[in-house]
Amino acid sequence: MTNRTRRWITFSLLMIAIPARTQNKSNNQGTQPPAAAQAADSAASKAATDDPNYIIGGQDVLDISVWKEPDVSRTVPVRPDGKISLPLLGDVQATGLTPLQLAAQITTGLNKFITSPQVTITVSQINSRRIYLLGEVARAGAYPLLPEMTFLQALSNAGGFTPFANSKKIYLLRQENGKQVKIFFNYKDAIAGRNPEQNILLKSGDTIVVP
Repeated sequence: MTNRTRRWITFSLLMIAIPARTQNKSNNQGTQPPAAAQAADSAASKAATDDPNYIIGGQDVLDISVWKEPDVSRTVPVRPDGKISLPLLGDVQATGLTPLQLAAQITTGLNKFITSPQVTITVSQINSRRIYLLGEVARAGAYPLLPEMTFLQALSNAGGFTPFANSKKIYLLRQENGKQVKIFFNYKDAIAGRNPEQNILLKSGDTIVVP
Protein backbone atom coordinates (compact mmCIF):
# COMPACT_ATOMS: atom_id res chain seq x y z
CA MET A 1 0.00 0.00 0.00
CA THR A 2 1.45 3.38 -0.99
CA ASN A 3 1.74 6.39 1.32
CA ARG A 4 -0.81 8.22 -0.84
CA THR A 5 -3.35 5.42 -0.34
CA ARG A 6 -2.78 5.36 3.43
CA ARG A 7 -3.38 9.14 3.64
CA TRP A 8 -6.61 8.83 1.62
CA ILE A 9 -7.96 6.08 3.93
CA THR A 10 -7.06 8.08 7.07
CA PHE A 11 -8.80 11.19 5.69
CA SER A 12 -11.95 9.21 4.84
CA LEU A 13 -12.15 7.72 8.34
CA LEU A 14 -11.84 11.18 9.90
CA MET A 15 -14.66 12.54 7.73
CA ILE A 16 -16.94 9.73 8.98
CA ALA A 17 -15.99 10.09 12.67
CA ILE A 18 -16.38 13.87 12.95
CA PRO A 19 -20.12 14.06 12.03
CA ALA A 20 -20.83 11.12 14.35
CA ARG A 21 -19.24 12.91 17.32
CA THR A 22 -21.10 16.12 16.44
CA GLN A 23 -24.41 14.27 16.27
CA ASN A 24 -23.83 12.61 19.65
CA LYS A 25 -23.01 15.97 21.23
CA SER A 26 -26.17 17.48 19.76
CA ASN A 27 -28.30 14.60 21.02
CA ASN A 28 -26.85 14.90 24.53
CA GLN A 29 -27.62 18.61 24.59
CA GLY A 30 -31.17 17.95 23.51
CA THR A 31 -31.93 15.33 26.16
CA GLN A 32 -30.10 16.77 29.14
CA PRO A 33 -31.35 20.17 30.43
CA PRO A 34 -28.67 22.75 31.30
CA ALA A 35 -27.57 22.89 34.93
CA ALA A 36 -29.04 26.38 35.25
CA ALA A 37 -32.45 25.16 34.15
CA GLN A 38 -32.31 22.24 36.59
CA ALA A 39 -31.37 24.62 39.41
CA ALA A 40 -34.26 26.92 38.49
CA ASP A 41 -36.73 24.04 38.51
CA SER A 42 -35.43 22.91 41.89
CA ALA A 43 -35.72 26.41 43.34
CA ALA A 44 -39.24 26.80 41.97
CA SER A 45 -40.36 23.63 43.75
CA LYS A 46 -39.23 24.85 47.17
CA ALA A 47 -41.65 26.26 49.70
CA ALA A 48 -42.03 30.01 49.85
CA THR A 49 -42.43 29.70 53.62
CA ASP A 50 -41.91 26.91 56.14
CA ASP A 51 -43.71 28.83 58.89
CA PRO A 52 -46.38 26.44 60.30
CA ASN A 53 -48.32 29.48 61.59
CA TYR A 54 -48.49 31.23 58.22
CA ILE A 55 -52.05 32.32 57.43
CA ILE A 56 -53.03 31.64 53.82
CA GLY A 57 -54.24 34.67 51.92
CA GLY A 58 -55.87 35.49 48.61
CA GLN A 59 -53.74 34.88 45.49
CA ASP A 60 -51.26 32.66 47.35
CA VAL A 61 -50.32 29.54 45.39
CA LEU A 62 -50.61 26.17 47.15
CA ASP A 63 -49.06 22.81 46.28
CA ILE A 64 -51.56 20.19 47.44
CA SER A 65 -50.22 16.62 47.52
CA VAL A 66 -52.38 13.61 48.31
CA TRP A 67 -50.20 10.52 48.71
CA LYS A 68 -50.68 8.01 45.91
CA GLU A 69 -53.51 10.10 44.46
CA PRO A 70 -52.04 12.06 41.54
CA ASP A 71 -55.48 12.86 40.13
CA VAL A 72 -56.32 14.84 43.26
CA SER A 73 -52.88 16.36 43.84
CA ARG A 74 -52.29 19.67 42.13
CA THR A 75 -51.01 23.24 42.37
CA VAL A 76 -53.81 25.76 42.81
CA PRO A 77 -54.06 29.53 43.33
CA VAL A 78 -56.26 30.92 46.07
CA ARG A 79 -59.03 32.85 44.37
CA PRO A 80 -59.94 36.42 45.41
CA ASP A 81 -62.98 34.97 47.21
CA GLY A 82 -60.59 33.00 49.44
CA LYS A 83 -61.40 29.56 48.05
CA ILE A 84 -59.62 26.87 46.03
CA SER A 85 -61.14 24.26 43.74
CA LEU A 86 -60.29 20.57 44.10
CA PRO A 87 -61.53 17.37 42.45
CA LEU A 88 -64.17 15.50 44.50
CA LEU A 89 -64.53 18.39 46.94
CA GLY A 90 -65.30 21.38 44.72
CA ASP A 91 -64.74 24.75 46.41
CA VAL A 92 -62.83 24.73 49.71
CA GLN A 93 -62.25 27.77 51.94
CA ALA A 94 -58.49 28.43 52.24
CA THR A 95 -57.91 31.98 53.45
CA GLY A 96 -57.65 32.47 57.18
CA LEU A 97 -56.24 28.96 57.69
CA THR A 98 -52.71 27.67 58.18
CA PRO A 99 -51.46 24.99 55.76
CA LEU A 100 -51.93 22.36 58.50
CA GLN A 101 -55.49 23.46 59.18
CA LEU A 102 -56.36 23.41 55.49
CA ALA A 103 -54.76 19.97 55.10
CA ALA A 104 -56.90 18.66 57.97
CA GLN A 105 -60.03 20.13 56.38
CA ILE A 106 -59.25 18.54 53.00
CA THR A 107 -58.43 15.22 54.68
CA THR A 108 -61.84 15.21 56.34
CA GLY A 109 -63.55 15.88 53.03
CA LEU A 110 -61.59 13.21 51.14
CA ASN A 111 -62.39 10.56 53.76
CA LYS A 112 -65.72 10.10 51.98
CA PHE A 113 -63.96 9.09 48.75
CA ILE A 114 -60.45 7.84 49.65
CA THR A 115 -59.30 5.45 52.34
CA SER A 116 -57.03 7.19 54.88
CA PRO A 117 -55.93 10.10 52.64
CA GLN A 118 -52.61 11.72 53.51
CA VAL A 119 -52.63 15.38 52.55
CA THR A 120 -49.63 17.72 52.52
CA ILE A 121 -49.93 21.42 51.69
CA THR A 122 -47.04 23.71 50.84
CA VAL A 123 -47.28 27.45 50.17
CA SER A 124 -45.18 27.75 47.01
CA GLN A 125 -45.87 31.44 46.33
CA ILE A 126 -46.80 34.18 48.76
CA ASN A 127 -48.81 36.73 46.79
CA SER A 128 -51.22 37.93 49.47
CA ARG A 129 -48.56 39.62 51.60
CA ARG A 130 -46.33 42.06 49.75
CA ILE A 131 -44.03 44.98 50.37
CA TYR A 132 -42.83 47.56 47.86
CA LEU A 133 -39.35 48.95 47.16
CA LEU A 134 -39.17 52.22 45.27
CA GLY A 135 -36.65 54.91 44.36
CA GLU A 136 -32.90 54.67 43.88
CA VAL A 137 -32.52 50.89 43.98
CA ALA A 138 -31.40 48.45 41.30
CA ARG A 139 -34.60 46.38 41.35
CA ALA A 140 -37.66 48.37 42.36
CA GLY A 141 -40.98 46.56 42.60
CA ALA A 142 -43.24 44.39 44.73
CA TYR A 143 -41.76 41.57 46.84
CA PRO A 144 -43.29 38.82 48.99
CA LEU A 145 -43.34 39.63 52.70
CA LEU A 146 -41.69 36.65 54.37
CA PRO A 147 -42.27 35.85 58.04
CA GLU A 148 -40.24 38.03 60.42
CA MET A 149 -38.81 40.08 57.53
CA THR A 150 -36.92 43.18 58.70
CA PHE A 151 -36.08 46.49 57.02
CA LEU A 152 -32.55 45.32 56.20
CA GLN A 153 -33.71 41.99 54.82
CA ALA A 154 -36.17 43.73 52.52
CA LEU A 155 -33.48 46.04 51.19
CA SER A 156 -31.33 43.02 50.34
CA ASN A 157 -33.92 42.13 47.67
CA ALA A 158 -33.34 45.41 45.84
CA GLY A 159 -29.95 44.48 44.38
CA GLY A 160 -28.17 47.44 45.92
CA PHE A 161 -28.51 51.21 45.57
CA THR A 162 -27.91 53.43 42.55
CA PRO A 163 -25.01 55.92 42.71
CA PHE A 164 -27.51 58.68 43.48
CA ALA A 165 -29.15 57.01 46.48
CA ASN A 166 -29.16 58.72 49.86
CA SER A 167 -28.93 55.66 52.09
CA LYS A 168 -29.06 57.78 55.25
CA LYS A 169 -32.58 59.04 54.58
CA ILE A 170 -34.49 55.94 53.53
CA TYR A 171 -38.04 55.94 54.78
CA LEU A 172 -41.00 53.60 55.07
CA LEU A 173 -44.64 54.49 54.41
CA ARG A 174 -47.22 52.53 56.38
CA GLN A 175 -50.97 52.78 56.85
CA GLU A 176 -51.97 52.81 60.53
CA ASN A 177 -55.50 53.56 61.74
CA GLY A 178 -56.41 55.05 58.39
CA LYS A 179 -53.42 57.41 58.34
CA GLN A 180 -50.09 57.24 56.55
CA VAL A 181 -47.08 57.01 58.86
CA LYS A 182 -43.53 57.83 57.76
CA ILE A 183 -40.67 55.93 59.45
CA PHE A 184 -37.05 56.87 58.70
CA PHE A 185 -34.19 54.41 58.32
CA ASN A 186 -30.44 55.10 58.18
CA TYR A 187 -28.86 52.22 56.25
CA LYS A 188 -25.27 53.11 57.14
CA ASP A 189 -26.08 53.14 60.85
CA ALA A 190 -27.92 49.83 60.55
CA ILE A 191 -25.08 47.92 58.90
CA ALA A 192 -22.66 49.43 61.42
CA GLY A 193 -24.77 48.06 64.27
CA ARG A 194 -25.95 51.47 65.48
CA ASN A 195 -29.58 52.16 66.41
CA PRO A 196 -30.71 48.53 65.98
CA GLU A 197 -34.24 49.52 66.99
CA GLN A 198 -34.77 51.10 63.57
CA ASN A 199 -34.50 47.67 61.88
CA ILE A 200 -38.19 47.01 62.45
CA LEU A 201 -40.33 44.08 61.34
CA LEU A 202 -42.29 44.87 58.20
CA LYS A 203 -46.02 44.58 57.63
CA SER A 204 -47.95 43.72 54.50
CA GLY A 205 -48.43 46.81 52.34
CA ASP A 206 -45.34 48.65 53.64
CA THR A 207 -43.57 50.79 51.02
CA ILE A 208 -39.83 51.45 51.35
CA VAL A 209 -38.56 54.52 49.50
CA VAL A 210 -34.85 55.12 48.81
CA PRO A 211 -34.47 58.83 47.87
